[in-house]
Parts: sequence; C-alpha cells; structure tokens
Amino acid sequence: MEVYKILEIKKSVYENNDREADLLRLELKQGQTFLLNLMSSPGSGKTTTLLRTIEALKDEMNIAILEADIDSDVDAHTVAKTGTKVIQLHTGGMCHLDAGMTRQGLEGIGTGETDLVVLENVGNLVCPAEFDTGASKNAMILSVPEGDDKPLKYPLMFSLVDVLLINKIDVQEHFDFDLAVLGERVNKINPNLVVIPISAKTGEGIGEWTDWLRGAVKNWNQPESVVGFPA
Repeated sequence: MEVYKILEIKKSVYENNDREADLLRLELKQGQTFLLNLMSSPGSGKTTTLLRTIEALKDEMNIAILEADIDSDVDAHTVAKTGTKVIQLHTGGMCHLDAGMTRQGLEGIGTGETDLVVLENVGNLVCPAEFDTGASKNAMILSVPEGDDKPLKYPLMFSLVDVLLINKIDVQEHFDFDLAVLGERVNKINPNLVVIPISAKTGEGIGEWTDWLRGAVKNWNQPESVVGFPA
C-alpha cells in the first residue's frame, strides 16, 4: 500500500493567519491605533460612507485609509482628495485581505501618530469574512437595494461583524426592503450586532455611526479592552 502524507492546506492557512492577526491586533493595541475593517458588496456605498466618516472625525483624530482592490485605484484617488493619508493595496486577483497583507499596508502608511485606520476591504460578502485581518472591530455596509435577505445568504459575514450600517435608507420606499425583518434575521445570527440605518448621500444616521466609532476607539485605548476576534 502506498504511504503518503495529507496536508490540510486550508486549515493551515487559517491557523497561520489567525496567529498573525492576533499578533497584529496586540501591536495595534499597544500603539493605541484602532483598525476598522469595513466590508460590503460592490456598490453598497463604502467609499461614500468613508468620505462622510472622514469629514465628521478629521478634526478629532488622525485618520489613515487602506484601500483594498483587486487591481484599480479609483477609490484611493477619491479618498486622497480629502487630504487624508491613503494607501492602495492591490491583492493580485485575491478577493480578500488577510493579516499579512494588512500588516504590509499598515507598515506602508505608518501608524505612529495615527488614531484610526480604516481598511476598505475588497467588495464581496464571502472571502473577506473568512480571513481575520487583525482589526480592532469589524463593520459591514448593506445597502437597501441589495435586499433584506442577505443574512440568510451570507450568515458568516453577519456573525463576525460588530456593527452593521444599512445604507441608502433614503430610497427605501422604492425597494422591497423591510428593516424590521432584517433586524429579526440578523438577531438570530448575531444578537450583539449594532444596526445603524444611514444614508451616506444625505447624511442621515452618520452622527449615530460616528458616535459609535468614537466610543469604539475610546474603549480600544483603555487598558482593560479585550484583544480578540471578533472584539
């Protein structure tokens, strides 16, 4: 009988990444830098929400942005117009960022005087949920046109995030989207998830969102803050 060794590659990859993510999170904690991993589908309004967030917090915090994309630099160019430090991360065809890629971005941007780094992850609801980036907190944007059934289709993503922004509520009347039904579906998956309806276009709800983010950053800088994923 032929004897051969079986390597569980996927398991090994995840385990190695988890160790790297925990180390990165500890280093960020020690440096008092808060890293937000922002995820969503393409077209949900991540970049517009990010611009609103920068505008609201730029006078209070030193902010830097990591823009992840398979190949383009469109979003980085848009964010750079605000004067915020930004680095474009090209994933070379990969549909997610892992802790090692995130570390490279942080080293490139320099976090010495940075209070808040936002990682705008690659746009999809599958791969980014599978890899811990080392973030302090994880956020997701779901836009109204995507529908309220997404928690049923992508439960892993909803189980990992700390805050869910429901974007484009200004057009809710034109779509078959029930916020109450969404809330029930989300609660079954992640009872601790904070849900905040917003409109990045009109600014509705942005104050509640940035208040949440301020509180998360403040808590991160407290000695008793727990380091882990999800935090």
